[in-house]
Amino acid sequence: MRILVTGGAGFIGSEFVRATLRGELPDSADTRVTVLDKLTYSGNMANLAPVAGHPGFRFVHGDICDPLLVDEVVAGHDAVVHFAAETHVDRSIVSAAEFARTNVLGTELLLEAALRHRVGRFVHVSTDEVYGSITTGSWTEESPPAPNVPYAATKAGGDLLALAFHRTFGLDVVVTRCTNNYGHYQFPEKVIPLFVTNLLDGRPVPLYGDGGNMRDWLHVSDHCRAIQLVLRSGRAGEVYHIGGGTELTNMQLTARLLEAVGAGWDMVDHVPDRQGHDLRYSLDISKIQRELGYVPLVSFEDGLAATVEWYRDNRSWWEPLKERVMPGAAAGRVMIPAV
Repeated sequence: MRILVTGGAGFIGSEFVRATLRGELPDSADTRVTVLDKLTYSGNMANLAPVAGHPGFRFVHGDICDPLLVDEVVAGHDAVVHFAAETHVDRSIVSAAEFARTNVLGTELLLEAALRHRVGRFVHVSTDEVYGSITTGSWTEESPPAPNVPYAATKAGGDLLALAFHRTFGLDVVVTRCTNNYGHYQFPEKVIPLFVTNLLDGRPVPLYGDGGNMRDWLHVSDHCRAIQLVLRSGRAGEVYHIGGGTELTNMQLTARLLEAVGAGWDMVDHVPDRQGHDLRYSLDISKIQRELGYVPLVSFEDGLAATVEWYRDNRSWWEPLKERVMPGAAAGRVMIPAV
């Protein structure tokens, strides 16, 4: 099988590529993977170094908003797994234009090319943030999108375009929406790696508001295993939720991170809550469990311990990123996390 993975040098995309080429995902043996990535601040060739010499691996440096390149790269592939996106909520609040360009226009260009070249399956990877905020209960796949911030709105736009290409043109599209991911190789502007790397350096960490915002945490390896199940066996035109089963407030998460690194609450700086900050996300994952047999395998305790250990052992990966892209963090100033 020949798979095009957009955004494959990013956090989740690179895990999917590594796991696919190593044969760690169900039915992934003999798969050839092409990665298309623009290598913006969060895309990193070091994420792909473990499989760079694999005979089934090919890398293309480029932008999903380049129609000629997209048409050329999509041709000849059996499936597209579309991770490429602008994802940092706070960046979208400051300037939403690039988010609309990449998450909506880029997705549309990929869908057109997939239709033109008769690609067998298009998996569009999305987020629970498209639903807005929920006080109690959980969203099902039938819940309507109601995004509250520009990032989520542009992801919802991409979702709806993808589903429209199925309904209008018959393109074999499946949409996945996941909860908050964590794990190794995650860019250090996200809350878990930001907190861990700051604490390892003896620097404070920023906690939004009263810390009451609640998220469900999903290990990246479980997410990629679920995507593989959807790629192979999901029903065309459907949405599938992917969750991890560990719901924590940001205060509870901070407590676990402090304990994991051996730091105290004196290392926490309380910062004003961000604009449009959703209080709680929660996905009902019974559909993917029932239809595809997905269950999360990595407990949050084991996953968090392994993640902290990875950042402790891989300073050579994250220190240059914080120095180059997050100079305030490298200088010891409090950086606002994406969560």
